[in-house]
Amino acid sequence: MRTAVVRVGVDPEGVLTPEQLSAGMAVLGRLAAEVHAEVIENNLARLPPKRREVEMLMTGMDPSALQSEAAALCAKAFATEPALGVLTFVSHGSDEDALGVLAGFGLRGAIERRAGDEGWDIITVTLRKADLARIPESRIHTALEASTNCEVHIITVD
Repeated sequence: MRTAVVRVGVDPEGVLTPEQLSAGMAVLGRLAAEVHAEVIENNLARLPPKRREVEMLMTGMDPSALQSEAAALCAKAFATEPALGVLTFVSHGSDEDALGVLAGFGLRGAIERRAGDEGWDIITVTLRKADLARIPESRIHTALEASTNCEVHIITVD
């Protein structure tokens, strides 16, 4: 399972008092724990209204589902209409991370990992030629290297 940092604006209109923001963070912490998520501590009251954004660590593969769940938790905790922020995935260098990168491009592929002669992992990714016709191999290669910190070999099949 991948770990995502889900960001949600909780007071875009700037109507909440510092006390309401603190209370909302406390409630959000409890609600998040119930769904096995974690709220990253942040002093929302010190931020301008447009930047009053919470960050939650959540596990899952579907960005839309993670954002929906986070927004629902924030709406309940702060009694405001939350604004979705940017979602990013934390990379642990795992095969799941590599598969997540492929999914982000709308691709499916097979991942094989082996230890290289110098102690670094090498992953071989098998993709369909048709997929590389719509997405440059260099983009896929760079994203896979960044997310796995491994040497990446891409092979294609019909």
